[in-house]
Amino acid sequence: MGDLYYIANMSLDGYTTDAKGNFDFTEPDAEVHQFFNALERGFGVSLLGRRMYETMVCWETNPADASESAIAQEFAEIWRSQRKIVYSTTLDAVSSQRTSIERVFDPAAVRAMVRESPTDVSIGGPTLASAALRARIVDYVYVLVVPELVGGGLAAFPEGVCASLQAMERRQFANGTVAMLYGVVSKRRLSTGP
Repeated sequence: MGDLYYIANMSLDGYTTDAKGNFDFTEPDAEVHQFFNALERGFGVSLLGRRMYETMVCWETNPADASESAIAQEFAEIWRSQRKIVYSTTLDAVSSQRTSIERVFDPAAVRAMVRESPTDVSIGGPTLASAALRARIVDYVYVLVVPELVGGGLAAFPEGVCASLQAMERRQFANGTVAMLYGVVSKRRLSTGP
């Protein structure tokens, strides 16, 4: 029986991209990338929105040569080994193996799939994760907070979603990035206003 993990790289002020859509400020150094590889290795299935898929699909063929670091090569192998489900109403086809498209995000179906999975399942991309958080089906939140303030952009968490979280792990890296794992202990309903 698996659990659903929302994983996000974000700025200290809570954004996964800046106002121009750039996310280069979250690029990991070798230590953080190695940690992320170990984390990702535990997931047999990855749920992705279209934009996250289009960003990540380069790992299907990259690194293409031996000049890439061993850490990057390892991540590419992890990416190729995972089953990927892309939720999109506009994507016509996928260009990676072990990948399918779902047109509708059905929280009950996702919850059943996660519970039947022999491994944990990750959900990536704040837009898709927002739907899972609103449906209260996320079991764990894993954030990697980079020491940058970007002043706006795509928020890692949706407005209006309330949940009680329990701190489970914390690790600080030499570059100032902090990885924090939280268990969702109370999936409270959406707030309806002030």
